[in-house]
Amino acid sequence: MTDCIFCKIISGQIPSTKLYEDEMTYAFMDIAPVSPGHALVVHKHHHSDIFDTPERDLADIMSAAKKVAIALKTVTKCDGVNVSMNNGAASGQVVFHLHVHVIPRKTGDGLAPWPHQKAAPEELNMLGTEIRGHLK
Repeated sequence: MTDCIFCKIISGQIPSTKLYEDEMTYAFMDIAPVSPGHALVVHKHHHSDIFDTPERDLADIMSAAKKVAIALKTVTKCDGVNVSMNNGAASGQVVFHLHVHVIPRKTGDGLAPWPHQKAAPEELNMLGTEIRGHLK
């Protein structure tokens, strides 16, 4: 895709701090990191989000994300990592080229977890039944 910033990074048209590259994936440092070492992992095939990405390409990205996470844990001495993906504008996705964030985390780093909410068992059961119906 000619106007995609991540496609331009992959092709070398825009510079990046490359961390990892293989035949199918490319990982680089996020220029607006949540924490030191925050990396992005993308597939070389352009897909907007999880909804239009083939399962094989998702597997490629997760395999590369694991490699990056292990390296980040070693280098940053973090206690853990968040591996996350935003899909669609409502989720916070800004660049519409599927990408996974690998974010080093340290105990007490001050980064807030998601705001969890209580759910009634009836609500969970009703929604679960409907979702299962679409997974068949």
